[in-house]
Amino acid sequence: MLSSIETRKRVEAGLARRHRRERLFKFSGMLATTVGVVFLGVFFLDLFAKGSSAFVQTHLRLDVEFSADVIAPGGELDIAYADFDGLVRSALRAEFPEVTGRGDRRELYRIVSSSAGYQMQDMIRQDAELLGARQAIWFPAASTVDMYIKGNIDATLDESLRPMSDQQIAWVESLRERGHLETHFNRALFSNGDSRDPELAGIKGALMGSFYMLIVTVVLAFPIGVAAAIYLEEFAPRSRWSDLIEVNINNLAAVPSIVFGLLGLAVFINWMGIPRSAPLVGGLVLSLLTLPVIIIASRAAIKAVPPSIREAALGLGASQMQVVFHHVLPLALPGMLTGTIIGMSRALGESAPLLMIGMVAFIVDVPGGFSDPATALPVQIYLWADSPERAFAERTSAAIIVLLGFLLLMNLAAVIIRKRMEKKW
Repeated sequence: MLSSIETRKRVEAGLARRHRRERLFKFSGMLATTVGVVFLGVFFLDLFAKGSSAFVQTHLRLDVEFSADVIAPGGELDIAYADFDGLVRSALRAEFPEVTGRGDRRELYRIVSSSAGYQMQDMIRQDAELLGARQAIWFPAASTVDMYIKGNIDATLDESLRPMSDQQIAWVESLRERGHLETHFNRALFSNGDSRDPELAGIKGALMGSFYMLIVTVVLAFPIGVAAAIYLEEFAPRSRWSDLIEVNINNLAAVPSIVFGLLGLAVFINWMGIPRSAPLVGGLVLSLLTLPVIIIASRAAIKAVPPSIREAALGLGASQMQVVFHHVLPLALPGMLTGTIIGMSRALGESAPLLMIGMVAFIVDVPGGFSDPATALPVQIYLWADSPERAFAERTSAAIIVLLGFLLLMNLAAVIIRKRMEKKW
């Protein structure tokens, strides 16, 4: 038999090994957490470093004359056909009178955005008293000028290796020295739809498209998902049929999202004839995508309600329907809402199913309803990321920042709703 001393030594050796393993496990967990936080921090720092500059836009000031000969020839106002671009070019030539060659003037005209003429058109349409007046106006600069001012174009490179010529850089520096070049908040990013010109491209169209799709999704998915969860948990008899439904719901939650896009293409577009690229069909597809998530979360919330509450209500003479809708549902509602908001967050960030139903099209106009052509914010990010122009890179990062902001707000809302409505028993 082993002596007590030998037994103690063996026990102590075993304890020492166990403690070493515990310390190693704790260290591995801390190391994994630290690595994850570091990578997440690097991602956010890189994202904000690339995207923060998109929230400001370079503008240049020109003294423009609203010439009556151009805008109102013969005394009759002709806004639709007036050559406002010609007035902007005249103002540029006045700033640099030494530029006389045709090729040099073409280079000069490229430093201002192509939207300058439309900006003047909107101004004279809103205030006809500007006719014949001379006014200093801040116009958006071209995307290449904006990139240069933000330090994304290296002027020391050979002229053939950069999108701006030496002459254009000299004109831009001259405007900056005279105080005619400034950076202002980029309102176009939030007030414009998509555009081929980076300085005019905005996310309003994508935001409105995502908004309409989420409305359709929540209106369809939430009541159907909650009703299905209530039936499966409270009323459906336990049978092979209910077990089959439960297995399929769990499997649908793990199905790749692009499969739902194929289903929407086949059913909603090819069979039902709903227009492509409409928020309505996008919302229908996202409803199918989020339904399993909402059903699973709602069933978990219903299961969390203590059986004693049901038994007490039944003991007081309540019917099964009254038990469910007067007692179980109010107590399970915070968990249901949390699951719904998380499902909506997933739907907001999905792009694969929307690509399958045609929401990848280039759409300039902001949608005004559920049937208008539209795109979504994740798809807009995909389109800009695929653009060869460098100025779209910062707008891609800015759109990702906006999308992450909405996702964080939705998840924060889920936490707050759960805390405020949660009841303890």
